[in-house]
Amino acid sequence: MIFGATGDLAKRKLFPSLYQLFIKGKLSEQFAVIGIARSSLSNDQFQANVKESITTFLGTTEKVDEFISHFYYKSHDIADPSSYAELKRIAEELDQHYQLEGNRVFYLAMAPEFFGKIAEHLKSDGLTDVKGFKRLVIEKPFGHDLESAKILNNQIRKAFSENEIYRIDHYLGKEMVQNIQVIRFANAIFEPLWNNRYISNIQVTSSETLGVEERGRYYENSGALRDMVQNHMLQMVALLAMEPPIKLTTDEIRSEKVKALRAMRPLEGNAVHENFVRGQYGKGTMKGENVPAYREENMVNPDSNTETFVSGKLMFDTFRWAGVPFYIRTGKRMTAKSTKIVVQFKDIPMNLYYKTDQTLNPNLLVIHIQPEEGITLYLNAKKSGQKMDATPIKLNFSNKDVHDMNTPEAYESLLYDCMIGDATNFTHWDEVALSWSFVDKISAVWENEKEQNFPNYESGSMGPMASDELLAKDGFFWWPITDLDVESC
Repeated sequence: MIFGATGDLAKRKLFPSLYQLFIKGKLSEQFAVIGIARSSLSNDQFQANVKESITTFLGTTEKVDEFISHFYYKSHDIADPSSYAELKRIAEELDQHYQLEGNRVFYLAMAPEFFGKIAEHLKSDGLTDVKGFKRLVIEKPFGHDLESAKILNNQIRKAFSENEIYRIDHYLGKEMVQNIQVIRFANAIFEPLWNNRYISNIQVTSSETLGVEERGRYYENSGALRDMVQNHMLQMVALLAMEPPIKLTTDEIRSEKVKALRAMRPLEGNAVHENFVRGQYGKGTMKGENVPAYREENMVNPDSNTETFVSGKLMFDTFRWAGVPFYIRTGKRMTAKSTKIVVQFKDIPMNLYYKTDQTLNPNLLVIHIQPEEGITLYLNAKKSGQKMDATPIKLNFSNKDVHDMNTPEAYESLLYDCMIGDATNFTHWDEVALSWSFVDKISAVWENEKEQNFPNYESGSMGPMASDELLAKDGFFWWPITDLDVESC
């Protein structure tokens, strides 16, 4: 059951992802989807909308009529118990027709203020009284701060147990984010070096070229800190910083992520200014076109104090990571769309090439998450025909190059995981609470201080100068988000 089935998320992500699972044989022919929304639509109209979604975003019609025949529509009032009673009747009929044994997934693709109310009605009006499994899938944001997240969690837990709640963070569905664990724990050349003896710093960047577009009202109440750092950025950092789990099970992996988040040094007061930078984009030129400043966007306060860029320095108080900074940055209207992780290894103890006045490049492990997917290892080697001069080279692996096709879309992977009951790549409540606890302290400082320099970075740039200065204080610099200028091996 998809609540919010006429919305943008359902059209752009959910319907195409379900179709891909169907085509690949990962979705049994015995399935049904009930689309639920306020609009008055017939089943035929709803099925036509689903078909349009498939052809628009995937450009295919293979078995599409068979696929959409499994879709049904219910116009629904989320506050009306009688509406849930009718929904229950339809669900029970489809259970019987498709022999579904009462297995149900409730996907809330709606505004977060409705999550708790819907969950409570699903319980009180009998939709969770089933013989099979019941699972609740929730989109971010999960609350606006720690207190609101606790209230929401308490509401939901009245109807669903923790192991039945799947909090989606679509970054955790991306192939190369899931690959972080494999790179670390399946390679003898990395895990023994994955500590403060060999790594000087780790950088995580997620940049966007788009502005807030039509999301001005939402963004004014969120900002980059809540929209990106509290979830996506801290989830990636937790995977990089966690200890090896004793087994590759959902509980053990989550346990290690929680331990890592607990070890993250909290920031308060002046420590926020020393370790975090906020920015807001101004006017600029993107792809030859002039673009407006954030304060000129629709539904944005002309004197807005909301950040569209965040960079920060995270420290983990553990034996493994003592003294190693984790730098994060994320922002809108930046130079290029890119999400990547750069692990910079320490310099070798002695430069044997000092006689040639040559400065050795550090070894880097780069994990490319989007738009390209792959791994690059930057090394130093002797180029054929040269003297004994060290030349930077790179070893590349690209998912697209190897498989000649794009890897599964994040929502496709996560929907499949939910269906088979694998919650590894969904966030546990403890992770959500710890992330909010860290972010709230930064928000408290920023919201109580008017930023006088906004806007402080031009659209099309890589953020404010203060972000570069944050790393320069430690003797580092941001590695470029585009390919480094070295010869390919």
